[in-house]
Amino acid sequence: MPDVENTPCLARVLAATRGLRDRVRDQVPIIGVVMSPFSLPVMQMGFDRYLDLMFEQPDLFSHLMKINQAFCIQWANAQLAAGATAICYFDPVSSTTITTRKMYLKTGFEVACQTLAQINGPTATHMASGRCLPIVQDIADTGTAAVGVSCLEDIRAVKAACKNKLTVMGNLNGIEMRRWSGEQAENHVRDLIAKAGAGSGFPNMPWLLICSPESPMLPRKKR
Repeated sequence: MPDVENTPCLARVLAATRGLRDRVRDQVPIIGVVMSPFSLPVMQMGFDRYLDLMFEQPDLFSHLMKINQAFCIQWANAQLAAGATAICYFDPVSSTTITTRKMYLKTGFEVACQTLAQINGPTATHMASGRCLPIVQDIADTGTAAVGVSCLEDIRAVKAACKNKLTVMGNLNGIEMRRWSGEQAENHVRDLIAKAGAGSGFPNMPWLLICSPESPMLPRKKR
């Protein structure tokens, strides 16, 4: 496991976070990010080998999760100590695009519950392009405060499922938007707000809702 303070690339991130905090103080939220212990193995060993490990070698899977959890917790808390306001918990392998709900509850869900409970600040779980509607309640049960959702899902349905459980972030198409004009980008954002903006839980600045002292989500207890 990398030593956070003595690994140059990680130390640079912490130095940048401290510099940002010194510059903006509490005027702008600073969002740290960690790859979840459950999703990280795709980068460590490749998709095919990781899926084989997950299904065929549960003892080795469990051992890898413990190592990755220890690093994820240390890395998240180091960013918070350096001045990050909250942590994005990046967990695309937990999405139902990749993992069945049955398998998620045995694996990524338990890993998230254990990991998030030891992160000393608010978190938001991000599914990248993966779908999460069938596991919204499960994601809420991990103790996270928000969920980043896929552009492939109906934002109205996601918002309804997350009501009083999770703040919703998304769901613009990160690939297509590279080609959007300013006007197109504004129209897409306005369309999302029209579909999901009524009531609470889908603010223009969701991180401000999570991180502000007035937010009811800030003291949210971890499972």
